[in-house]
Amino acid sequence: MTGYRLTRRHLFVLTLGGVLTARAALAESASVPRSHGPSSREIVRYDGGEPAGTILISNKGRTLLRVLGKGRAERYRISVGREGFTWVGTTYVGRKEEWPGWRPPSEMRQRDASLPDYVPPGPYNPLGARALYLYSGGSDTLYRIHGTNSSATLGGYETSGCFRLSNADVLELFGKVAIGTKVIVR
Repeated sequence: MTGYRLTRRHLFVLTLGGVLTARAALAESASVPRSHGPSSREIVRYDGGEPAGTILISNKGRTLLRVLGKGRAERYRISVGREGFTWVGTTYVGRKEEWPGWRPPSEMRQRDASLPDYVPPGPYNPLGARALYLYSGGSDTLYRIHGTNSSATLGGYETSGCFRLSNADVLELFGKVAIGTKVIVR
């Protein structure tokens, strides 16, 4: 937790069981930018057969759709895996986290030895404000739908397989997605 300091105010809020969680207090104390980047959300026509709530991700289009039903979906602009890191398949949301900490997977740390063991919540955390953890067969895939504190990186082939939205978009999406939500990646 080097570089993060809980103030007396944060301890008071945490002690009283107030609205801030420990992670939110840490993120706040780390001066997380108050601007969460631009929202890319738009309502679009959807004629596919998936039920309302399903998430459809297009690697090629670099978009995430959440099916609304009645021929509509909401679409978000995202970043996807760079060359060699895109994947396809069907998963589901197995866990949700506000102000997540990040532990780079061992494969990622082998590629880049300068990565830390752990990045706490805050402005330097690549998972941003929220993360949806993708699971398959009861196991964590290590892939996420998550925010970013650097919204200028959106719309490209940028990640190691995760799906990155602006913090504004992931904050909105997070509240609409339930554990168990089906996610189809094409």
